[in-house]
Amino acid sequence: MAKKRILLKIGSNTLTKETNHISRGKIEDLGIQIAALNDEYEFIIVSSGAIAAAKQFVKLDNQDKDVFVKQALASIGQPHLMRIYNENFKDLGLNTSQCLLSYSDFEKEQTKKNIVNTINVLVKNNYIPIINENDTVATDEIRFGDNDKLAALTAVLLNVDILIIATNTNGIYTKNSIHDENPETIKLVNDLKSLEKEIGDSKSSHGTGGMQSKIEAAAISKAANIETWIVNGLNDNFILKALKDEIPFTRIV
Repeated sequence: MAKKRILLKIGSNTLTKETNHISRGKIEDLGIQIAALNDEYEFIIVSSGAIAAAKQFVKLDNQDKDVFVKQALASIGQPHLMRIYNENFKDLGLNTSQCLLSYSDFEKEQTKKNIVNTINVLVKNNYIPIINENDTVATDEIRFGDNDKLAALTAVLLNVDILIIATNTNGIYTKNSIHDENPETIKLVNDLKSLEKEIGDSKSSHGTGGMQSKIEAAAISKAANIETWIVNGLNDNFILKALKDEIPFTRIV
């Protein structure tokens, strides 16, 4: 039987486990889960975290325009981020590859075909593509919300079965339950318009996305009949547990 394809989007807040450093433990946790699911699923990862990785090593002169500083940090941090993925995944027998994309790539038919063909070859040969925006030449991650939109566009392009967006909450909570300080997860969503009424506009501490950008990403994948799962990536084994329905998360169908 053909394997099901999962696109996992993991943001900076999850990769750092809400600290100021990329968590090797969290990346190892991802690798352990992917290795455990290898017989049934193939994975493509859209990973933020380049800027967070750079901040562990350098502090740049902030006299320059903020967006240029972030682009420079991304340039410094991306090789460090890939090294951490490669080292941890290699120990688990997993191979990694880097793919840097820009939003303009999704506007050209030939470029889209090239992306699909390249990633299919990588996956077929047991390499896990780790995708990030090419921040050195583009600023879309900063504008579009921590790679959520990039993940959705890529999920549609690659015809995945499930888009999993890892975040730092147990999915999307009802507005009233947040107000009562007793968060209750909305487990199944069919109507995105009704969901809009439940969310706030807060952003994560390290990333640039909030729940709004995740719903916008879900709308893109929903239009292509792809399920989006919004799962708490801070939990160990969050993919395995979500697939077994052992933890609360939001499923948008």
